[in-house]
Amino acid sequence: MIDIAGTLRRGWQQLIAHIDFPLFFITLAIMSVGLATVNSATWDSNHRMLSQAGNMGIALVVMWFVSRLPPQKLMSYAIPLYIIGIILLVCVFLFGIKVNGAKRWLSLGFTRIQPSEIMKIAMPLMLAWYFQKYEATLKVKHYIVAALLLFIPFALIAKQPDLGTALLVGSAGFYVIFFAGLPWKVILGLVAAGGAAAPLLWGMMHDYQRKRIMTLIDPTTDPLGSGYHIIQSTIAIGSGGAIGKGYLNGTQTHLEFIPEKHTDFIFAVYSEEWGLVGNVVLVFLYTLLIGRGLIIASGAPTLFSRLLAGAITLGFFTYAFINMGMVSGILPVVGVPLPFMSYGGTALVTLFLGIGILMSIHTHRMLVKK
Repeated sequence: MIDIAGTLRRGWQQLIAHIDFPLFFITLAIMSVGLATVNSATWDSNHRMLSQAGNMGIALVVMWFVSRLPPQKLMSYAIPLYIIGIILLVCVFLFGIKVNGAKRWLSLGFTRIQPSEIMKIAMPLMLAWYFQKYEATLKVKHYIVAALLLFIPFALIAKQPDLGTALLVGSAGFYVIFFAGLPWKVILGLVAAGGAAAPLLWGMMHDYQRKRIMTLIDPTTDPLGSGYHIIQSTIAIGSGGAIGKGYLNGTQTHLEFIPEKHTDFIFAVYSEEWGLVGNVVLVFLYTLLIGRGLIIASGAPTLFSRLLAGAITLGFFTYAFINMGMVSGILPVVGVPLPFMSYGGTALVTLFLGIGILMSIHTHRMLVKK
């Protein structure tokens, strides 16, 4: 007699075998808050909320598939993915679609892709593979090569120009180099050199980038232009008070004062509706996410896994810190979405690819121990 219940149970266990449930439920909680906030931000036209729900479905499938790949398999994708990413970035430079003065997209006819999103995963994957390869013989020259591997995509993305994504890719690569043992004296030297080169970097910036920094200092100098975003978002955050105005009751949101309210400035929408209490809850969820990722990184059995898990986890921190900082008016506006909250398909898939990699590292850890 066929044991249907037993077969279904084994099938279910196979299906969820590589899912890390603490990480999954934390991410699901943030994603649910994000979907509700996108719904509020686009209340007059709910097609974006439905589209975001579809994006989440695709992202979850990607997460599940990647979680089943062992770290050794992921390591074999490092070089091809990095090379493909560089080629696509060059194609963007040569043939990219220009939108609002920036070339960031490639047209495939039936859809558009943003190759810089690929580098958010390809960059730490490549550098983690590189340091794993030379783990036993690491020297100064290896850090120099790693810095060069990081600089090439960073420069190509910044040239588009897309400073926000360039910073995310650059930080992901830096975290790998740092965790690989970059000496503190080198880091302090780089910080000092960066400070000394600030006047030169200022001259190399685009006009709109310089304007963003000046607007950060005093947004009221151009209240209807470059300062508008910061002024309206800080008004929304402040008007939320301690407990917020309630779901769907944000006046700054529904009177169309907040720009890009379903993407880069979704945190202002959330803050107006849920106030300080809601922000504390959201920050707590992000803290749990980062903490779980660091636990997975600390338990990884190989250098490759530790470096990759650590870089992906701190990448989530960088995403959230920059977005909340720019929406709150303490950082320049650089166009970085709030992870798992902001509307967007490519970025969401990339984020869940990172979650899938963390799950893979955690659930395969016993199989890759030396």
